[in-house]
Amino acid sequence: MATKKYVCKVCGYVHEGKEAPAVCPLCKAGASEFDVVKEGKEGKKKGLNTNSDVYAIVYSVVLVVIVAFLLAFTNTVLKPKQDANVKLDKKKQILSSLNIDVDELANPESEYLKVFADNDKPETLREYLIDENGAIVAYNGGFALPNDSIGVPDKNKVKKYPLYLANIGGEKKYVIPVVGNGLWGAIWGYIALNDDCNTIFGVYFSHASETPGLGAEIAGEKFQKRFTEKVTKVFDDNGNVGITVEKGVKAEPVFHIDAISGATITCNGVNDMLKRKLAPYSEYLRKEREANVKQAN
Repeated sequence: MATKKYVCKVCGYVHEGKEAPAVCPLCKAGASEFDVVKEGKEGKKKGLNTNSDVYAIVYSVVLVVIVAFLLAFTNTVLKPKQDANVKLDKKKQILSSLNIDVDELANPESEYLKVFADNDKPETLREYLIDENGAIVAYNGGFALPNDSIGVPDKNKVKKYPLYLANIGGEKKYVIPVVGNGLWGAIWGYIALNDDCNTIFGVYFSHASETPGLGAEIAGEKFQKRFTEKVTKVFDDNGNVGITVEKGVKAEPVFHIDAISGATITCNGVNDMLKRKLAPYSEYLRKEREANVKQAN
């Protein structure tokens, strides 16, 4: 009796003999799991063995490639919209620091353009970049500077700081971005100053992952109102950052913001963020304050 080829449907093992083996030597499958391999033209018509390891590997590779392509394609298509949403959210946060209720706005984008429009240069917005010496290095472009690049020396070793000059009811307001670390992650916000370049007009704070009911309350209205319910100053007479977030009045009342009970580490993060991130703006604001006084007189 001529020998035949038998293939294991489970693992793909090929056996030659008069009959299928009782047990596959590779996967231990029984004789019933073997098929006769047909030779010649009839055998060539047979498709892939879907039970073989090779088939499983090829199938997996093809599937991974297809899924990766679809994800990359989807990301490419959606990225412009995602970027636009991120920019719009940032604009809403800046407007919120100016005591503008963005939830009531039909078009926050239009409101932002109106508030920060440069009347002398209608094609630009007053999104300045200043250096640590108080000089304006760019009259537009501050909005595009990422948070993690604020104050980081560029290729020319210049530290740049964004500053937004708003017009609210005909009065100048200076909006300064601040970033720092809370208990569990990043915290950030915007501080809006009046045209005296010192007293606080409004604030906005947010966080990545602070504790609900405790540190997360920095994003709440109750905490943020503490900055504006009385006259609160940022800088002392020497141009140093005097504002302090802490429990108990240890600083002068004009500089003191009461911290949130039970959120010591988060509030310490806010305090440190304000002192470190507002300091580089002191010289620019001093010059602006003097210029505003001269203009008023």
